[in-house]
Amino acid sequence: MALSRIQNNSYEDTAVHGVRNLIINGAMQVAQRGTSFTNPSSNSYTLDRWVPYHSHDGAVDISQSTTAPADFKNSLKMNVTTADASLAASQYYILAQLIEGQNVSHLNYGSSYAKQVTISFWVRSNKTGTYYVEIQTSGSQELSRAYTIDSANTWEHKTLTWIANTDFTISETNAVGLYLYWWLAAGSDYTGSPLATTWANNSNRTTNQENFLDSTSNDWYITGVQLELGSQATPFEHRSFGDELARCQRYFCKSYDYAIAVGASLNINNLNGAAATAGGTASANRPFWAGGPFPVNMRTAPTVTLYNVNGTSGKITGGSFASRDGAVTNVGERNFNVYNISGATADEDHYCIYAASAEL
Repeated sequence: MALSRIQNNSYEDTAVHGVRNLIINGAMQVAQRGTSFTNPSSNSYTLDRWVPYHSHDGAVDISQSTTAPADFKNSLKMNVTTADASLAASQYYILAQLIEGQNVSHLNYGSSYAKQVTISFWVRSNKTGTYYVEIQTSGSQELSRAYTIDSANTWEHKTLTWIANTDFTISETNAVGLYLYWWLAAGSDYTGSPLATTWANNSNRTTNQENFLDSTSNDWYITGVQLELGSQATPFEHRSFGDELARCQRYFCKSYDYAIAVGASLNINNLNGAAATAGGTASANRPFWAGGPFPVNMRTAPTVTLYNVNGTSGKITGGSFASRDGAVTNVGERNFNVYNISGATADEDHYCIYAASAEL
């Protein structure tokens, strides 16, 4: 007897809909770099795949929070620690996720088959009012949508839809395909009325955007972020922690255990080996270990930072736990080589730990 497939029209049916969410770490559960970031600099990653861009005179801390709506464990929290109540024209604060081009090429941007997309998310803040989410292509076409935080300190679910972009083609490469921006503050260079309604190099990217930076009482939380095809938001696609971690490791990974911060003093999970010969001077560059493979194929050959067992960057550990200068070469998407360049003796044991970044 042949088995027939039962049609399920519910959006809960992930067997039918497969992988819907184009956001990585939308539930804010993966935090390889740590769970608390004091006033991170612009373009400095915090929770995996989430990065602030900013120019202002205040200070904002970012952390992984356990304050979350039902069905979620974590959120990303922003907390103003130094206020900037009067923004200059060119100042701003944005939380962003950058999406790889080959992950969104099926949107068919730049053709008559281009598709609409919808972003949904949970947000909470004491600072009520109007905020904006913007999608920008790698060709600097952008389009923003407004949402309102209606009630202070209350989780609210927001859904925003973007018209199809028939003008700009997203290249199917490992470079940036789309930038997603959550605006939290915007100087007059980025505001104007009316808000742009078509894809273009728009100056009117926000209108009446709240200045989240105006008080040290302000905090802002977000989680459950989903980007998907179509004009209708579907229930959030919860993925296993292991699945989400592997997706994040394409862009950042480390040889430290997950819960151990990069740069910690650590004498486990070391790459280790012996010097090829004695000497190891700066001119000799003696290799001692082919340091890999990475846990997954990285997006591109990453920037690899070495640490000795004391957590000192740029160093490796030699015999009797002596600190040696280390160098990295032959870096690929799967592997890299480590060199000792100072003071090795014959067959001296070496150890090091690494972090590797291939962020967009």
